[in-house]
Amino acid sequence: MILVDSSVWIDYFNGAQTRETDLLDGFLGARRIMTGDLIYAEVLQGFRSERHWNQAKSDLDKFPFEPMVGRDMAIASARNYRKLRAAGITVRKTMDVLIATFCIRNGHDLLHADRDFDAMARPLGLRVV
Repeated sequence: MILVDSSVWIDYFNGAQTRETDLLDGFLGARRIMTGDLIYAEVLQGFRSERHWNQAKSDLDKFPFEPMVGRDMAIASARNYRKLRAAGITVRKTMDVLIATFCIRNGHDLLHADRDFDAMARPLGLRVV
């Protein structure tokens, strides 16, 4: 299963043609894509028009959904953040560590367009597309 990060969805909904949006386009209908609460929040908060918000929500609703955060995930994410800091790696957003930890713990690959995830791949074992 592939979790698509908000960094890719945002570019996709904005019509940007990037390596990652091209991959997403190729994966649609061919690979198992999923989403979750953190992705919904990050993607949907950026829409100004109600019509575009409704269309994006409808598009995201087509994919399997999993809640991504809870007490155990928060603790595991904090541990991962501390592990990264001890290795000299600073991640800019806590949300990214939560998403990465979710993928690691659940065996999901991550399609993203955010350099912080690449920095987490080797030390944490995050599988990126």
